[in-house]
Amino acid sequence: MILREFSKYLQERNNDLSNNKTTTTKLLCDWIKFVINKNPKNHVDKIVHREIMLAENKSGDFFIVGKSESGRVLVNALYNFALSYEHYIMQKWLTDKNPEDFNSSK
Repeated sequence: MILREFSKYLQERNNDLSNNKTTTTKLLCDWIKFVINKNPKNHVDKIVHREIMLAENKSGDFFIVGKSESGRVLVNALYNFALSYEHYIMQKWLTDKNPEDFNSSK
């Protein structure tokens, strides 16, 4: 259910991903920050609040860590899902490309 909510968040920002305005790992941070900064209203919010901690410095670099073993498993699953979604977007983009499209001599 947590991956489903994160998946919806990624799908809503699909255009930004396709246009290289952001990355899925940055969106993962944004989603976690969004969930943590609001009052938990459902099970997903409560689990994220209980299991995940987000630290960010002034430069905008972030660090996501699980508060327990199950939190670390959850963070790892969310991170792997984010990467797989990014690969999926890249694969869709590459489907109609030919090797000649990548020649630098144009």
